[in-house]
Amino acid sequence: MNNYLEEILRKPLKNGLVRFFLVSGLNTAFGYGIFALLIALGLHYSLAVLISTMLGILFNFKTIGVLVFKNHDNVLIFKFFLVYAILYLVNVGCLALLKHFGTDVYVAGALLLVPVGLLGYFLHKTFVFGKRKNEPAKNPEPHE
Repeated sequence: MNNYLEEILRKPLKNGLVRFFLVSGLNTAFGYGIFALLIALGLHYSLAVLISTMLGILFNFKTIGVLVFKNHDNVLIFKFFLVYAILYLVNVGCLALLKHFGTDVYVAGALLLVPVGLLGYFLHKTFVFGKRKNEPAKNPEPHE
């Protein structure tokens, strides 16, 4: 019975998208924790946001790379930053569009959580942590 329960709990974690959203929750808690700590230490909110964002992106790079995509390649940090810039622009653009049509900004932000998250997963999977062109396949097919 115990092994059955363990398998039920582990099965969703085998899905990269599920791991991505779970790790995103961890990343959010980390970033907000840094922000709150810096505010408690007396830093101005603008500096607290800057520092927590920079540390958050570095933390996110390692957690998403290792826990979601099983990739330890630190050279990919530049592509990772580029994806964050794209996600920022998409998020702000969609917020502006929804606000233009009368959607409350809090509601708009909530509505965009899943689509922007899915876009982030797709971009990280294909552009940042995906297989490189000159990288051999993990399980190459045997030649006949």
